[in-house]
Amino acid sequence: MTIPLSLTVNGKAVTAAVDARTLLVQFLREHLRLTGTHQGCDTAQCGACTVHLDGRPVKSCSLLAVQAQGCSVTTIEGLAPEGELHPMQAAFNACHGLQCGFCTPGMVMTATKLLEANPNASEAEIRAGLDGNMCRCTGYHNIVRAVQHCQSGAAA
Repeated sequence: MTIPLSLTVNGKAVTAAVDARTLLVQFLREHLRLTGTHQGCDTAQCGACTVHLDGRPVKSCSLLAVQAQGCSVTTIEGLAPEGELHPMQAAFNACHGLQCGFCTPGMVMTATKLLEANPNASEAEIRAGLDGNMCRCTGYHNIVRAVQHCQSGAAA
């Protein structure tokens, strides 16, 4: 069954007809070709698919596209729309907060909202805030350093 869908993605109005079973991550990747949002586990465990839905970080593999009807979605591509790196992206780069890069978009999307909500987060709060985002490469040390680097304004 096809359902009409209207939403805003990275500041642009989008309309489409989607199968009722289409996940938001599939819509973003396959229909809009926004492939920065990664589809990792399909069970909302890894966080690689994290996007901002109406300003909240959500795992797009656990939402149907039609659940985003009328909402605003920001993907990693929309985080810094002018082609400049967002300060969090710059911090991940400066602190080597990635290896394979698969988890990075979800980590960055989660970390930006974490610091918006708690700009003075301690290391423990950063680690807790990133819970639900899995990295299979780095052991998290440089990811936490990157968030702290951004927090200090050094990445700006």
